Amino acid sequence: MTIRLRAHHLLCLLTYVGKGYTPAFTANYDGIAERLSRGEDILLVSGPDDVCAPLLDEPEPHCLRDSAAERDQLAAQDVADLLARPIQAGVRLDLVAAILARMRQAFSAGLVRKACGGCEWNGLCSAVAADGYRDTQVRRPALPGKR
Repeated sequence: MTIRLRAHHLLCLLTYVGKGYTPAFTANYDGIAERLSRGEDILLVSGPDDVCAPLLDEPEPHCLRDSAAERDQLAAQDVADLLARPIQAGVRLDLVAAILARMRQAFSAGLVRKACGGCEWNGLCSAVAADGYRDTQVRRPALPGKR
Protein backbone atom coordinates (compact mmCIF):
# COMPACT_ATOMS: atom_id res chain seq x y z
CA MET A 1 0.00 0.00 0.00
CA THR A 2 0.91 3.64 -0.26
CA ILE A 3 0.71 6.32 2.42
CA ARG A 4 -0.78 9.60 1.28
CA LEU A 5 1.08 12.58 2.83
CA ARG A 6 0.95 16.33 2.40
CA ALA A 7 4.33 18.02 2.14
CA HIS A 8 4.64 19.42 5.67
CA HIS A 9 3.98 15.99 7.13
CA LEU A 10 7.29 14.93 5.60
CA LEU A 11 8.81 17.07 8.34
CA CYS A 12 6.40 16.02 11.08
CA LEU A 13 7.18 12.34 10.60
CA LEU A 14 10.85 13.03 11.35
CA THR A 15 10.12 13.75 15.01
CA TYR A 16 6.91 11.83 15.68
CA VAL A 17 7.16 10.25 19.16
CA GLY A 18 3.57 9.17 19.75
CA LYS A 19 2.01 12.47 20.77
CA GLY A 20 -0.81 14.20 18.94
CA TYR A 21 -3.99 16.21 18.97
CA THR A 22 -6.39 13.45 20.12
CA PRO A 23 -6.19 9.75 21.02
CA ALA A 24 -7.68 8.88 17.61
CA PHE A 25 -5.12 11.07 15.85
CA THR A 26 -2.26 9.45 17.78
CA ALA A 27 -3.51 5.90 17.13
CA ASN A 28 -3.79 6.67 13.42
CA TYR A 29 -0.31 8.24 13.30
CA ASP A 30 1.14 5.26 15.21
CA GLY A 31 -0.16 3.03 12.40
CA ILE A 32 1.28 5.31 9.73
CA ALA A 33 4.66 5.35 11.50
CA GLU A 34 4.65 1.55 11.62
CA ARG A 35 3.79 1.33 7.91
CA LEU A 36 6.55 3.81 7.01
CA SER A 37 9.00 1.83 9.12
CA ARG A 38 8.05 -1.32 7.20
CA GLY A 39 8.91 0.41 3.94
CA GLU A 40 5.61 1.57 2.46
CA ASP A 41 6.10 4.34 -0.03
CA ILE A 42 4.66 7.85 0.12
CA LEU A 43 2.41 9.56 -2.39
CA LEU A 44 2.46 13.32 -1.96
CA VAL A 45 -0.97 14.92 -2.03
CA SER A 46 -2.40 18.40 -1.90
CA GLY A 47 -4.57 19.02 1.16
CA PRO A 48 -5.69 16.57 3.83
CA ASP A 49 -3.87 13.25 3.86
CA ASP A 50 -3.79 9.98 5.81
CA VAL A 51 -2.40 11.79 8.90
CA CYS A 52 -5.27 14.31 8.81
CA ALA A 53 -8.01 11.67 8.46
CA PRO A 54 -9.07 11.50 12.15
CA LEU A 55 -9.42 15.29 12.32
CA LEU A 56 -11.70 15.70 9.32
CA ASP A 57 -14.86 15.05 11.34
CA GLU A 58 -14.17 18.03 13.60
CA PRO A 59 -16.25 21.18 13.07
CA GLU A 60 -13.28 23.24 11.81
CA PRO A 61 -10.33 20.95 11.12
CA HIS A 62 -7.05 22.85 11.08
CA CYS A 63 -5.87 20.76 8.15
CA LEU A 64 -8.27 22.68 5.91
CA ARG A 65 -6.93 26.10 6.92
CA ASP A 66 -4.76 28.27 4.72
CA SER A 67 -1.95 27.96 7.28
CA ALA A 68 -1.67 24.21 6.58
CA ALA A 69 -1.42 24.85 2.84
CA GLU A 70 1.24 27.50 3.49
CA ARG A 71 3.20 25.00 5.59
CA ASP A 72 2.95 22.54 2.69
CA GLN A 73 4.42 25.06 0.26
CA LEU A 74 7.30 25.94 2.56
CA ALA A 75 8.07 22.31 3.39
CA ALA A 76 7.86 21.24 -0.26
CA GLN A 77 10.41 23.85 -1.27
CA ASP A 78 12.81 23.01 1.57
CA VAL A 79 12.62 19.25 0.99
CA ALA A 80 12.87 19.66 -2.80
CA ASP A 81 16.01 21.74 -2.35
CA LEU A 82 17.46 19.21 0.08
CA LEU A 83 16.73 16.13 -2.02
CA ALA A 84 17.24 17.84 -5.40
CA ARG A 85 13.97 16.47 -6.72
CA PRO A 86 10.41 17.73 -7.09
CA ILE A 87 8.24 17.57 -4.00
CA GLN A 88 4.68 18.15 -5.15
CA ALA A 89 1.33 16.40 -5.39
CA GLY A 90 1.56 13.20 -7.42
CA VAL A 91 5.23 12.51 -6.62
CA ARG A 92 6.10 9.21 -4.97
CA LEU A 93 8.86 9.00 -2.40
CA ASP A 94 10.51 5.94 -0.90
CA LEU A 95 11.68 6.96 2.56
CA VAL A 96 14.77 4.77 2.63
CA ALA A 97 17.17 4.99 5.57
CA ALA A 98 19.61 7.33 3.80
CA ILE A 99 16.86 9.83 2.89
CA LEU A 100 15.39 9.70 6.40
CA ALA A 101 18.84 10.32 7.91
CA ARG A 102 19.54 13.17 5.49
CA MET A 103 16.21 14.82 6.27
CA ARG A 104 16.74 14.47 10.02
CA GLN A 105 20.23 15.94 9.77
CA ALA A 106 18.87 18.91 7.79
CA PHE A 107 16.00 19.31 10.27
CA SER A 108 18.45 19.39 13.19
CA ALA A 109 20.55 21.96 11.37
CA GLY A 110 17.48 24.13 10.75
CA LEU A 111 17.74 23.78 6.96
CA VAL A 112 14.20 22.47 6.45
CA ARG A 113 12.29 24.25 9.20
CA LYS A 114 10.58 27.18 7.43
CA ALA A 115 7.23 25.38 7.64
CA CYS A 116 7.60 24.95 11.40
CA GLY A 117 7.27 28.63 12.29
CA GLY A 118 4.22 29.18 14.49
CA CYS A 119 3.47 25.45 14.82
CA GLU A 120 2.32 24.44 18.29
CA TRP A 121 4.52 21.32 18.10
CA ASN A 122 7.72 23.19 17.18
CA GLY A 123 9.14 23.03 20.71
CA LEU A 124 8.54 19.30 21.03
CA CYS A 125 10.04 18.65 17.60
CA SER A 126 13.11 20.72 18.46
CA ALA A 127 13.57 18.74 21.70
CA VAL A 128 13.22 15.42 19.84
CA ALA A 129 15.81 16.51 17.29
CA ALA A 130 18.17 17.75 20.03
CA ASP A 131 17.85 14.34 21.68
CA GLY A 132 19.06 12.64 18.50
CA TYR A 133 15.60 11.39 17.44
CA ARG A 134 15.94 8.70 20.08
CA ASP A 135 12.26 7.95 20.72
CA THR A 136 10.90 8.54 17.23
CA GLN A 137 8.54 5.97 15.81
CA VAL A 138 9.52 6.13 12.13
CA ARG A 139 12.60 3.96 11.77
CA ARG A 140 14.11 2.60 8.58
CA PRO A 141 16.89 0.04 8.69
CA ALA A 142 19.47 0.35 5.95
CA LEU A 143 18.57 -2.06 3.19
CA PRO A 144 21.17 -3.66 0.91
CA GLY A 145 21.18 -1.98 -2.49
CA LYS A 146 19.06 0.99 -1.35
CA ARG A 147 20.29 4.48 -0.61
